Amino acid sequence: MAKFAESLILASQSPRRQLLLKEAGYDVTVITPSPHAETPPRLDETPRESVLRIAREKAEDVASRVDQGIILAGDTLAELNGRPLGKPADREHAREILRALRGHDHFVWSAICLWRRPMDEVLVDVDRTTVKMAPLSDDEIEEYLDSGLWEGKAGAFGIQDRTGWVEIDEGSLTNVVGLPMELFRQMLSRFNE
Repeated sequence: MAKFAESLILASQSPRRQLLLKEAGYDVTVITPSPHAETPPRLDETPRESVLRIAREKAEDVASRVDQGIILAGDTLAELNGRPLGKPADREHAREILRALRGHDHFVWSAICLWRRPMDEVLVDVDRTTVKMAPLSDDEIEEYLDSGLWEGKAGAFGIQDRTGWVEIDEGSLTNVVGLPMELFRQMLSRFNE
């Protein structure tokens, strides 16, 4: 069981982030950021810059409502050929994203912001994983779309949803799921130094 003196507050609705933390032994309280706290990627930002900014915005929003504890916020974005691929707006958008990704290498970026209250110490960092999606058929894509599993996921897919669809070329599996646990542990240990 992961233990430290302060309470850990997860600023996220993501069930995948909650599960990763629970499986690693962390006891977390969930406080969802306000809807206005997450603005979409900007045209003048790289995917890396976008996830760093958005993770910080989420943490800052929750920190403004919390007196004590460590707030953990994250953001994840897929990138194909320099183009950010966030969460799909609808089924057609998800289809478009999956067709673009199939058979190609792409990056998954996840940023973490840790915000310690009441001291307002802030750490922000980012991880990148290189992944390759299998050359999926249109039928495989349609079956996945029918499942609804694409909803709320950067790049319109979850690596945990289908075996053999995505291969990690370099980087962290938990980063692709939405919370790079190795980076999280390193950042948390910096608060304890």
